[in-house]
Amino acid sequence: MKWIDTHTHIYADEFNADRKEVIQRAMDAGVEKLYMPNIDHTSIDGMLEVEASHRGNCFAMMGLHPCSVKKDFEKELYIVEQWLSKRKFCAIGEMGIDLYWDKSFWEEQKEAFIIQVNWAKEFDLPIIIHCRESMNETLEILEPLVDETLKGIFHCFSGNADQAKRIKAMGFYMGIGGVATFKNGGLDKVLPDVPLDKIVLETDSPYLAPVPHRGKRNEPSYLSVIAPRVAEYLHVSLEELQVTTTENAMKIFG
Repeated sequence: MKWIDTHTHIYADEFNADRKEVIQRAMDAGVEKLYMPNIDHTSIDGMLEVEASHRGNCFAMMGLHPCSVKKDFEKELYIVEQWLSKRKFCAIGEMGIDLYWDKSFWEEQKEAFIIQVNWAKEFDLPIIIHCRESMNETLEILEPLVDETLKGIFHCFSGNADQAKRIKAMGFYMGIGGVATFKNGGLDKVLPDVPLDKIVLETDSPYLAPVPHRGKRNEPSYLSVIAPRVAEYLHVSLEELQVTTTENAMKIFG
């Protein structure tokens, strides 16, 4: 079966020692496409190097992560805009709101969010949304901005049923990863009511490794651990999950 990891930081330093081997393990596990979200100016070169050395398998996004939104965020956004004007990327991301680590740049995060949504419309690209401890705030910002052209993924979805309905109503997708395997992750109660045609799979590697690898480095091949649990919650076969989530990912990224 062929899978797509819609969110992996395979360019991260955690993979410097064995990146080729990790990507090969992904391919061996049927994970043939890896979509890489950008963080800020410090991650661009490494991400593009991985894309160049694994063409057809690794695809770069361009955006500014909310945890990198500080006082100088306008300079960071200028770099993002320059890159978006230079070449085609598969998405704008990862962008969004993060109120877990630091709330002091909340206003700046909102401004950066809106700017990047407008770029998504201008460049006809999907957005990949990070929303840690900020699901309701993110929905409130995004809902008035949605039009028939805007699409994207709520990365690392861990919200409730009502939030899932709001995401579905906007036509957006939910990225499901290692949290689905956590004992108290909560997705066992929410996913049964989420339509399969609004779900994509991700690892967020090297972060959020699924059980039984929790606490260790995550990698794209672990989709083979995540997928059976998601299929179980959705009451579908592994084959149906593979076919539909792959179709969903291709609808987003093209």
